[in-house]
Amino acid sequence: MTNICLSVFLLQYMSGFGNEFSSEDPRCPGSLPEGQNNPQVCPYGLYAEQLSGSAFTCPRPANKRSWLYRIIPSVKHKPFTPEPCGNLTENWNEVEPDPNQLRWLPFTIPKSTEKKVDFVAGLHTICGAGDAKSRNGIGIHIYTCNTSMVDRCFNNSDGDFLIVPQQGKILITTEFGKMMVEPNEICVIQQGMRFSVDVFGETRGYILEVYGAHFELPDLGPIGANGLANPRDFLCPVAWYEDRQVATGYTVINKYQGKLFACQQDFSPFNVVAWHGNYTPYKYNLKTFMVINCVAFDHADPSIFTVLTAKSTRPGVAIADFVIFPPRWGVADHTFRPPYYHRKSQYAFFSPP
Repeated sequence: MTNICLSVFLLQYMSGFGNEFSSEDPRCPGSLPEGQNNPQVCPYGLYAEQLSGSAFTCPRPANKRSWLYRIIPSVKHKPFTPEPCGNLTENWNEVEPDPNQLRWLPFTIPKSTEKKVDFVAGLHTICGAGDAKSRNGIGIHIYTCNTSMVDRCFNNSDGDFLIVPQQGKILITTEFGKMMVEPNEICVIQQGMRFSVDVFGETRGYILEVYGAHFELPDLGPIGANGLANPRDFLCPVAWYEDRQVATGYTVINKYQGKLFACQQDFSPFNVVAWHGNYTPYKYNLKTFMVINCVAFDHADPSIFTVLTAKSTRPGVAIADFVIFPPRWGVADHTFRPPYYHRKSQYAFFSPP
């Protein structure tokens, strides 16, 4: 019966993109303070903690923050120490440039009988641009894993992770709640959010990391008010907590300026009983993307298939765009159905094999 109840709970989400959400674990009714963020005494003796995704003084449309009400403050841990980075790197500036078209075979997933590899240990960097220190650029990674993270969580201080499962579903536990993400879905874990990944066998996928910006929905322009990825189809987890002591030590792995660091604490970091705000993790099912297509002649530019964009300071130029080419009707005269050949003067495309 316990497993059935848990499975039903995991399907609970709140819908919307960039909304003001609020949630509390039903096991602690009234845990979310009313009328203020930081009362002198929080309900149930919880600790109030603000997670900021932007500067305090950002304009209201760009201001990102959430308040978390947790059993133990997240700052209560032992000092961070360097952690081996494995195949995760930010040293692409040390690699000789190659202007040729490049492709690669899918990364091999290690067999669990030979070596147990979890999400963090299975990260492989493919390429990137810019760097985390300057707060501008991207990193592109592959993850291959065969075992769940046990008493370990990951926290990216450099940027946002857009995770694209390719083989195997993943159960992501965050400070905000749980999300089940399957192939043909994506999820975004924003900068500074702690999360752990459970897998159900051999698992592989892609990660797009952006520094210094958050993903947004693209402007629709003449398309109008509706189309592409609609805000209502984005799902945010509901509050879920565990009040669990870990005598053997819980490891928090932090990615900071391209390097990994680890610290130890004696409790689970997923002890947030209630929260509210507009800075959250979220998931999206790609089948809900409303495709725009040709209906007369010639070929539309691939930008009409943009799901999410991370804007740069230069208007009309993105740090990164996440674009899909879903099944669709392509009705047009006097043109060729496959994408046309084209060259870009300053941008690069990442096309998974």
